[in-house]
Amino acid sequence: MEKLTWVLWRERELLEALLYRLELEAMVMSTGRTRWLTNAANDVDAASAALRDMEVLRAVAADEAAEAVGLAPNASLGQLIDAAVEPWHSILTEHRDTFLALTDEIARVAQTNRALIVAGLRATQDTLLGIDQSAATYTAAGSVARGDARSAVLDWSL
Repeated sequence: MEKLTWVLWRERELLEALLYRLELEAMVMSTGRTRWLTNAANDVDAASAALRDMEVLRAVAADEAAEAVGLAPNASLGQLIDAAVEPWHSILTEHRDTFLALTDEIARVAQTNRALIVAGLRATQDTLLGIDQSAATYTAAGSVARGDARSAVLDWSL
């Protein structure tokens, strides 16, 4: 059980790091500072990769812990909690509760980031579509009137 709890602590730290990096990515997108967006996305990818690596260690440690308490391999954390004696029961319960809270928060921030990405993509598409079109305005009757074609400058470095 001791090895499993060590791995779970490390996994919690990695989840916290992923959450931090996702929130940083959200801040970069929401402020429009696109210069740092690639770095922020790379940080999120690195945190996700570290978590995937830790999942392998957790699976091995969980199988060893399951064997120690008489459970079959691939036992869930809930099954390990039910089979564990104190203090392991309380420690594993705390890990599970923290994992649930962190993964819920990560899912919410990731959803926000997806919405920001979609909004940015739509704004970019609208800008590109409007480059060759004349400016639209409304007449006194409320119908759409197209003005004369206008010139536009596009910064292709974006």
